[in-house]
Amino acid sequence: MGAVEVADALRAAGCVFAEEEALLLLERAASPDELADCVRRRVAGVPLEYILGWAEFDGHRMAVRPGVFVPRRRTELLVWLAAELMSGEGSSSRGAVSGDSLSGIATEVQGPRGNAFFGGVVVDLCCGSGAVGAALARRFTRAELHAADIDPVAVECARSNLEALGGHVHAGDLFDALPRGLRGRVDVLAVNAPYVPTHAIRTMPSEARVHEPLISLDGGTDGLDFHRRVAAGVKNWLAPQGHLLIETSGQQADGTAALVAAEGLSVTTVHSEELDGTVVVGSARS
Repeated sequence: MGAVEVADALRAAGCVFAEEEALLLLERAASPDELADCVRRRVAGVPLEYILGWAEFDGHRMAVRPGVFVPRRRTELLVWLAAELMSGEGSSSRGAVSGDSLSGIATEVQGPRGNAFFGGVVVDLCCGSGAVGAALARRFTRAELHAADIDPVAVECARSNLEALGGHVHAGDLFDALPRGLRGRVDVLAVNAPYVPTHAIRTMPSEARVHEPLISLDGGTDGLDFHRRVAAGVKNWLAPQGHLLIETSGQQADGTAALVAAEGLSVTTVHSEELDGTVVVGSARS
């Protein structure tokens, strides 16, 4: 099969970017038989990233495998905002956040590239493949990076992505996974916890609904179950002027922000039209 034949097969199956996917599958396959198998799986609805073994995120290829949540481009907003805070471009790397100081980054094509001087503690909670942590570790080589997930498949995948960057990956349920020595020391806590309401999962694309683990999607009745738990425990873990960043949806942003504000954090909500991403930032008050 050549590129045209592969693209035709993918297009007939409803793949929007058939030509681009065809080239990636041709790059991936080592033989005609392997290519035919890749095309068969893609036509059957298997996510392209599972077939390739990687997903592009923040300009890098992140290893992914079946059973691990595929990082979305909208989550790059979480990275950009965290990088802004860590680099001191929002106000200070450990200072308060204002809506004005963060709003500019939400419309840019690329976020701050970081620097080598931030040496604080960063946690990627509900890390999945570790994409967020990896993006921050590449920017801030002196940061102490920790990542955690409850799913053992995700933990193994995150280790393959983060250990070479100096990151530490832990298995467990939210804060229970983290070393006790991090309590009160976390400067930036980035969270991409499940936030899809249970009833809305049936409306998701089949690639996610059928192939990605339900535990990485289902946020409970209103989608905020994990945000409640994170907000309730976060003050025990943040440094005196640390920051919590939670990816959410435009529909749930007010609910997420209210949960964070109820715990005494100063709250800012940032939305990127370009990425279709929304992040609630909560800052500890020293």
